[in-house]
Amino acid sequence: MQTYVALLYSIILGDGRRVVMSDLRAMAEGLGLNNPRTLVATGNLVFEAKETEIAALERRLETAFERTFSRHVDIIVRRADDWLRLAAGNPFPAESAAAADQVAVRVMRRPVPAEAVTALEAYAGKDERMQPVGGDIWICFSREKPNSRLLAAIGHKRLGVGTSRNWNTVRRLAEMVGG
Repeated sequence: MQTYVALLYSIILGDGRRVVMSDLRAMAEGLGLNNPRTLVATGNLVFEAKETEIAALERRLETAFERTFSRHVDIIVRRADDWLRLAAGNPFPAESAAAADQVAVRVMRRPVPAEAVTALEAYAGKDERMQPVGGDIWICFSREKPNSRLLAAIGHKRLGVGTSRNWNTVRRLAEMVGG
């Protein structure tokens, strides 16, 4: 069995309705995924399954989600060892220790193109930093200026399918998969 982390892009179903994590776990169980468990109410799912191709697993989860909740949501899946490598690759360890909610990673379905990262630099505030690592983008947001232009610039249209998680969530998911 392989342990996987699945990140849902959005769990808003419309009209202020959110996906209930027990329903998400039940959906995963219905797919035959083992030991599904969630972290906070923001669409983080950890489970075990037979080793399979990531893209096929993403499609399977997305199809089940749409069937269960009547809405398409992009779902990014990583193997446990890849998640642990992502967490270990945090280029902002000091900032993460000081303000974990100000450091985030945009986890990408496909590696973010170098030209997209370069284009993002124009949106970074003077006290914000970003670093591509392994195809994902780590960002240290400004504590002084909470309305970051960079946050708005890291969407699907510019970078492709991905979803962001702050350091607290990254670290806690790493702990859940054995890190």
